[in-house]
Amino acid sequence: MNKRLVFATALVTGLLIGGFGGKSWAEGVSSLRGDRDIAEESMDPDLKRWQPDREPIPRQYVQQPPLIPHAIKGYKINIKFNKCLTCHSWANYKEKGATKISQTHFTDRDGNVLANVSGRRYFCTQCHVPQVDAPPLVENEFTPVQALKQHH
Repeated sequence: MNKRLVFATALVTGLLIGGFGGKSWAEGVSSLRGDRDIAEESMDPDLKRWQPDREPIPRQYVQQPPLIPHAIKGYKINIKFNKCLTCHSWANYKEKGATKISQTHFTDRDGNVLANVSGRRYFCTQCHVPQVDAPPLVENEFTPVQALKQHH
């Protein structure tokens, strides 16, 4: 066996079994939920209260991916099918009364314009997320950029 491979295997095994210098790698790490176990937290029935369907949510900064203003539970997005496109594609958005996906979603990483949604923009929930009615974990003093502030 290659000497480097033997050394790397021994090093990784030693780190996994003995930790880093005998100390736990998680020592000193604390959670925002305190000492509550994550399994206990995830069993909370009120953990996710999805916002009801509503108008598009205003953006808070330039180039922010739009937030999803409706529930998406059960939406199928895989290599063969994308539920989002049944309403948001250029072919369907008018009939469905949905927001049309941006033209930027039809450009590949080299800047070439494509006839279909680019593979790097196909899995919508990588960037777009639905909102839940939940209290913030930490205080938030964020204000939107001046250019996006709504003037009434």
